[in-house]
Amino acid sequence: MKTLLYTGDQKIVAKSGVGEALRHQRRLLELLGWEETGDKKDDYDAVHINTVFPASLLMSLRAHQQGKKVVYYAHSTMEDFCDSFTGANFVAPLFKKWITFCYNTGDIIITPTDYSRQLLESDHYRIRKPVYSLSNGIDTGFWKQDEQAGRRFREKYHISKQKKVAISVGHYIDRKGILDFIEMGRRMPQVDFYWFGYTSLYLIPGKIRRAIRRAPANVHFPGYVSRDELRDAYCGSDVFLFLTREETEGIVLLEALSCEIPVVLRDIPIYSEWLWNGVDVYKGRSVEDFTDITDKILSGRVQNLTVQGRKLAAERDFGKVAGKLQAIYRKSGIMAAMKNCR
Repeated sequence: MKTLLYTGDQKIVAKSGVGEALRHQRRLLELLGWEETGDKKDDYDAVHINTVFPASLLMSLRAHQQGKKVVYYAHSTMEDFCDSFTGANFVAPLFKKWITFCYNTGDIIITPTDYSRQLLESDHYRIRKPVYSLSNGIDTGFWKQDEQAGRRFREKYHISKQKKVAISVGHYIDRKGILDFIEMGRRMPQVDFYWFGYTSLYLIPGKIRRAIRRAPANVHFPGYVSRDELRDAYCGSDVFLFLTREETEGIVLLEALSCEIPVVLRDIPIYSEWLWNGVDVYKGRSVEDFTDITDKILSGRVQNLTVQGRKLAAERDFGKVAGKLQAIYRKSGIMAAMKNCR
């Protein structure tokens, strides 16, 4: 059998979680021993579509016309589209209708968590196709604690061994908690804060642009970096702040857990039955909470939870996720329709 990983919009999403998810799927197919192609002109049995751009919809419709199976990955919901780019909240209801239409062109829909699956299965969306939850997965062999990697990070950014460092990763959007991150830097001048990731300033609201320009000197924005450099940053930092207000999973969260860095995240529904406060991570609901627990982590006044965090990441290792993907193919009947598929 052969699976097409549709990459027609890859340039747009290459530096995002969706782009990373696409790379993860390539690895899963490799582990399963299934042939993969990125050329839509090849003969293939099923196509994975990860975006909701017009070209992606046309790809889905074309595949059906050719008798192929369509696996539509639902990385986006209306909920996580809100509070993102300029004008996002205004067009969010239309975005919901659009993604619903796109997802319904799939034979099946795969979304990263039970939380996002329940959203899509609610009457709010009117999804008519089977929806399965499957983690994006994590390469725990790559994302792991490494002292040498940590030293590279500190040497690159000229950070002393004694200096405490807090990091976060994501687009420059309100939903990701960037305003709270900057405010934490203002309240904790003794700590260096690094936000990895980049979004064109033309795409984000004025309040975000102003906050970035006026950020205190201890808050840094290195931009988008390679996965190797990001691993170095996880390994060389003292705490990972994930202050997002809405997610469908959060690949960077899995990376941080896998690298055994203490995690502070916002207490939101998606993590209510997956990550437990004081057991796997530490949670808060306000800048005051985040600042307080971060200070306690950095001063060693709370328990280190990183071993348990690593165990949680291991549950989503590529090897385990690949087996679950195969099970979804079987259960949905897609495997039976594909050539030479074990």
